[in-house]
Amino acid sequence: MKIFITKIIKKIFIIFSWILIWGLISFLINNPILIPSPKDTFTSLIKLINQSNFWYTIFFTVFRVLIGVLLSIFLGIFLSILSISSKILKDFFEPIITAIKSTPVMSFIVIALVWFKSGTVPIFINLLVCFPIIYTNILEGINSIDKKILDMTKLYKVKKIYIIKDIYIPATKNYIISGIIMSLGLGFKVTIASEILSVPRYSIGLNLLESKTMLETSELFAWTLIIVFLSLFFENLFKFYLKHKRGIF
Repeated sequence: MKIFITKIIKKIFIIFSWILIWGLISFLINNPILIPSPKDTFTSLIKLINQSNFWYTIFFTVFRVLIGVLLSIFLGIFLSILSISSKILKDFFEPIITAIKSTPVMSFIVIALVWFKSGTVPIFINLLVCFPIIYTNILEGINSIDKKILDMTKLYKVKKIYIIKDIYIPATKNYIISGIIMSLGLGFKVTIASEILSVPRYSIGLNLLESKTMLETSELFAWTLIIVFLSLFFENLFKFYLKHKRGIF
């Protein structure tokens, strides 16, 4: 309990230290359009929370993020299963996975704007960017399995279902978890970046764009704080679930 309290105090101290540094920089620059003060930013944050459409905006952006991440998990697992079952399929998928990883996200967003409606673009981009993380992590987990164990399963003609249940799943479990945590953090970034260009009606991205256009920098900073909070909240919520329900962490 004492260690837990010490960690909390340490984190609070670090956060307040950065707020003080932020306030000092704002004071020295003395230009709220460039760097608003923490006070102005938190005032804007309170105003945003009191707006009637604030929670609609949060809900729809979070919905897009979670749908995109869930789809990327299912697609990543599905394609990795196909790759494990056939080396030909693994080689077939490799160029597209490499291309997705190396292509700038903005290129995909511009293309997606031609293909989909504004509300669908962020989900598609989230899926496209995050599923290679799940796919690659699972294959890394498979590659970490001792080949001698797999040779033993062939020697004793162990059924495929038992190999998957007792060897593949335990070996890839932590890799999948790591991929999901990475995808949750990255999902917020790419989804909101997509919203800025696709401008769906209720979205954080649209509000960021409007704040930038109107030179409401304190509001821009407030939305940025909200994004950071949401990303950290869902990452830690997932870790909390794993820790208390499954005992993984």
